[in-house]
Amino acid sequence: MTNGHLSLVDRACNLFDEVVVAVARNGGKSPLFSYEERVDLMHDSVSALPVKNQITVVGFEGLLADLVKEQKANAIIRGLRAVSDFEYEFQMALMNRKLAREAETVFLMPSLAWVYLSSSIVKDVARHGGEISDLVPAAVKAAMEKIYPKQL
Repeated sequence: MTNGHLSLVDRACNLFDEVVVAVARNGGKSPLFSYEERVDLMHDSVSALPVKNQITVVGFEGLLADLVKEQKANAIIRGLRAVSDFEYEFQMALMNRKLAREAETVFLMPSLAWVYLSSSIVKDVARHGGEISDLVPAAVKAAMEKIYPKQL
């Protein structure tokens, strides 16, 4: 989770009374942290937000559309950083609409401060000993420093 993700959650709370942050167990990717660690880091990160009482963090496996139905959600929030994100996100939105008609997909642009930021970039900076304090929540920074200790 980056500060860009955290910004989207915070902004979603301005649009909706309740926000469910869904952490997927995705077998197709190789995340830096385990599924359980990612859920815990998300909990820790959103707890620092002033709107934390509006937020529930859930882990899930399978289709997002199934989670949407289970949670009785009326919207799926997705972030778009660049035009290159749009094609994939558009296809996902159409499939989610087919599978869970009760939910609309809402695309949010990141704050200008985070438009360049991705988890891949953060991992690369950390791997090479760069400073990530202003890129990720404190809990994520601490966890990443255990994996990528700073070189002396």
